Amino acid sequence: MTENGKLASGERPKILLVDDEDGFRNAMSKRLTVRGYDVIDIDNGEDAIKMVRHEDPEVVILDQKMPDMDGIQTLRELKKIRPEVQIIMLTGYGSIESARKTGQYDIFSYLQKPTPIDDMVEKIEEARQEYRYAMQRQEIPYVEKPTLKNWLIGVQGRRPGIMIIGALLFALMYFIQPTDRLMELLGAERGGPKDELIMGYSEYRGMGEGETPAEFYAKISKQKHTEGFAAVEQAAQKAKIMIGVLIVAALFWATGAVPIGVAALLVGVLMYWFGVLPPNGVTKAYATDAVFFIFGVLAMSTAISKTGLDRRIGILLLKPSTSIMRMCLIFAPMVAVTASFLSEHAIIAFIAPVFMLIYMGAVRVSNVTKDKALVLMMMLTLNYACNVGGPGSPAAGGRNVIMIGFLKDYGIDVTFGQWVMYGLPFVPVMAIVIGIYWYLWGRNKLVIKELNVSAAVKRESDKIGKMTGDEYKTAVVLVLLILAWSALSGIFGMGGPVILALVALNILGILRWKDIAGIHWEVVFLYAAASAMGYGLAVTGAAMWIADTFVASLPAIMTSSGPGLSIAVSAFVGVLTNFMSDGAAVASIGPVVIPMAAMAGESPVMVGLATSFASSFAHAMVIGTPNNAIIFALAKDYETGEQLITIQDFFRHGVIIMILSLIVLWGFVILGYWRFLPFPA
Repeated sequence: MTENGKLASGERPKILLVDDEDGFRNAMSKRLTVRGYDVIDIDNGEDAIKMVRHEDPEVVILDQKMPDMDGIQTLRELKKIRPEVQIIMLTGYGSIESARKTGQYDIFSYLQKPTPIDDMVEKIEEARQEYRYAMQRQEIPYVEKPTLKNWLIGVQGRRPGIMIIGALLFALMYFIQPTDRLMELLGAERGGPKDELIMGYSEYRGMGEGETPAEFYAKISKQKHTEGFAAVEQAAQKAKIMIGVLIVAALFWATGAVPIGVAALLVGVLMYWFGVLPPNGVTKAYATDAVFFIFGVLAMSTAISKTGLDRRIGILLLKPSTSIMRMCLIFAPMVAVTASFLSEHAIIAFIAPVFMLIYMGAVRVSNVTKDKALVLMMMLTLNYACNVGGPGSPAAGGRNVIMIGFLKDYGIDVTFGQWVMYGLPFVPVMAIVIGIYWYLWGRNKLVIKELNVSAAVKRESDKIGKMTGDEYKTAVVLVLLILAWSALSGIFGMGGPVILALVALNILGILRWKDIAGIHWEVVFLYAAASAMGYGLAVTGAAMWIADTFVASLPAIMTSSGPGLSIAVSAFVGVLTNFMSDGAAVASIGPVVIPMAAMAGESPVMVGLATSFASSFAHAMVIGTPNNAIIFALAKDYETGEQLITIQDFFRHGVIIMILSLIVLWGFVILGYWRFLPFPA
């Protein structure tokens, strides 16, 4: 809007005016047109339905009292066709009863006739803003001006130009010839003269003597040809397809070319269509324990928030955070060290809803629309601090256990205490670096400059009074769940206990199916696709080839010493783990680099630990770790449905945090205190 009340040049929002009084309708149409609106005026409800279907206005100004089809009936039909359209109801009576009736049918506002034009314009502009929020909730792209350039660039959730690029890149990967090295790797026999080449194959330990990765893949994927050169050719083609899938998925997720959930489903569609795995194999790749864990944690956080238990937990964990600076510099290392010994995913699930509660309360109290810097600082400080808790102990994640297993295969036992000695000092130092980054980045960008996080949590807790019976029940289930995760995850995984907890909460009458159905399902599909893609890359041999290509490209100085190889491998794994699960990254890279360390006369433990540590640096992509997925799912404005932290936010800040993590790992750990620690030979 300009100072004279007119809209900016070129901006012609479409408004539908429906009123059976010709004089009022014609006058209002002219006054709104003068102010820059594209007004369609009609005199009955039937035509209004047709106009909304074909003209797609942003706002409908609707008279409540009309002959034949009145305003309420028209409103019902319009909302069925376009739930995102905003309706301003006009009435000549303005009674409380009229407001009550219209309020039942998702109306934006109602005004009494005659309405001053300034009041009308103000309400239209408010309705237009709500229209955009409604489109986000309905996942409908909004394009300002439909030119060819704008169509190609598109908007979040629909970028045709990026889709075309993705299709071309996938076609390129499909039709190019596989490299000789890929063919050599897939055709090497276990126990044969080239056995060392294929130790990086994720299924190496499951292969039979004399079996090649291509033959093993053909067996589990039920390909027609299962032996010899034909098997190698088939496996090489599937490996190229999986690399194409990786490129397309990463491109679409990074740019928002299609909705997140659609990109997640596309991974499965391509794996089905091009026969990477049989139908049941693709399904199993999607339905992993990690996926059930993500689903369960999101549903569990709903129950915790619903009962108010999140506020009680927040008081305990956030007590030292009396300012934004203390949250960054004290809370971050505290939560990072905690995440080294307890499930970092669970910590995220418990604290993230509390942070969102504090953020929404702070925005309301400060009377601002939103504070992007504040929500990023709070949620991503928590997220990245939990991520870097991974190196602290073997209990921090399955990737660590995988690496311990690989080292054991080479006759090297790494004890729990040794791992803590090598890894725990890194955790608080890196968490403080993360806190400093966010404080320096955000302190001048904050709209809300002062926020006592601890006091805000206490105020929110005081509002709901003493603990209720449901809170006590939820607390008991939560404690049992944490114990199960800590003691039984090796037997039942991480997903089994949390699903059992959801069933228990339903039996106790706390969590209903409606609550579960309302979780952020696209994030569940997102992580399922990441799991399936990681498995496809590993089992086809694509991940092995990527790792081999990287190691082969290293200069001799980096492969002839433990620190050099550790630095190089950690850089590669730090990037790779953003596109596949941390466990899959370690499983693919670990067997390749451990023998190289031994051949260089260096301790494989150093290289193995560096590999495992770097797999915790999945900061840049939402799919990189369940932590990122949970934060992304919960970072939504409760009132408008706006996604407050986007995929682009993750990438923009995550790349910087990943680089900082690698620098601290190299300088403080590998070239720092590791020089003074003993490593097993």
